[in-house]
Amino acid sequence: MRTAAILPVKSFDRAKQRLGAGVPDPLRLALARAMVADVLAALARTDAIELTIVVTREAQAAQTAAASGAAVLADPSEAGQSAAAGLGVRHALRQGFERVLLVPGDCPALDPAELDALLAGHGEAGPEVAILPDRHGTGTNGLLLAPPGAIAPSFGPGSCARHRELARAAGVRCRVAALRSTSLDVDTVEDLAALRSALSGLTAAAPNTRAVLAAQDAGGAFAIPSHA
Repeated sequence: MRTAAILPVKSFDRAKQRLGAGVPDPLRLALARAMVADVLAALARTDAIELTIVVTREAQAAQTAAASGAAVLADPSEAGQSAAAGLGVRHALRQGFERVLLVPGDCPALDPAELDALLAGHGEAGPEVAILPDRHGTGTNGLLLAPPGAIAPSFGPGSCARHRELARAAGVRCRVAALRSTSLDVDTVEDLAALRSALSGLTAAAPNTRAVLAAQDAGGAFAIPSHA
């Protein structure tokens, strides 16, 4: 089954604003760039994904995406994750893809093996939606749709329940698949602390993000709280 990944990327100077109170701007921007690079690398190593589609108006993200072999779609209005995901879905449909995996750019520990296991058999028995929740179980960090238009993406607070209801209303089979690597998104300082703690046990994951955190720790100018 032909599968595309869709990765919306917000302009780096607008990304991770919720980290602003606890994380200096240079570190926030460096983390945004590093996390996107790690997500792109993981998607490129996922056997079941034929193409990654990056939706962005951020020039640096577009360059990194193109260098990794991804397709780049312009997002001139930058109207939010759901709107950007919709642009990617429509492009995937035009290209004949049979399912899409929507992922955010702030899950740098993304595990290709977990993704391949998730994709195995998905949608082969008919339309199906898989929701990948955040670590709190209320948000959505990933959405697997077969076919790509099974439901309209609706990210944001409470989106896990909202996506389940959208699938129910559409009469589409739905499952919630809690993957460790997709639960580690970074919106707050507490999320960043949880990611750093998890990376201590995932030595091969998120090399770019890990390098940014290590360099910042070595400089002694910033310490991420240890609580999560």
